Amino acid sequence: MHYVTFGGVTVGICILLHHLITWWPGRKALMKDPARQAGELAPFLIAWAYGALTVLGVGGLIGWLARAARWISNWLGDVALVWGVGVTTGTRGAAPTYIPLTQAGGAIVLILTVALVAAVKKSKWGSAIKRGAWCGVCLGTSAGVAGFAAAPLAIATNWLGNALFGAM
Repeated sequence: MHYVTFGGVTVGICILLHHLITWWPGRKALMKDPARQAGELAPFLIAWAYGALTVLGVGGLIGWLARAARWISNWLGDVALVWGVGVTTGTRGAAPTYIPLTQAGGAIVLILTVALVAAVKKSKWGSAIKRGAWCGVCLGTSAGVAGFAAAPLAIATNWLGNALFGAM
């Protein structure tokens, strides 16, 4: 497993904050129609969950792409931290343990990959989906709140895979 560094976590938090700030409709609009406004976040959040799942032990091309995105994010974040604020690099920001996906969970991730690629190509939220997946790759196994969210995602994905493929 390729661990996330403080630089990678920083990139993930920057992506998350950028998306939340550009999404923010204002208090009045949020109070008037909260369901519609919250629904605007759904593509980003679903893609975030997918990105987090891709770094939980998925191998093959999908896992390689997720690890490459994480490596690039770690590098970009570490460079920004060193040259931007003068801190040291390479400190791991990953949770000490994580729940890997089972074979059935990996099959669910493959199915989700096909759906995500189709959504990026056909949806008006393609940019939000890409940023959400990137954010999930960066924060999926971090030691913060986002990393804690990865454990229930993995459990639910493994359960869904076992239920789907166990029934066949």
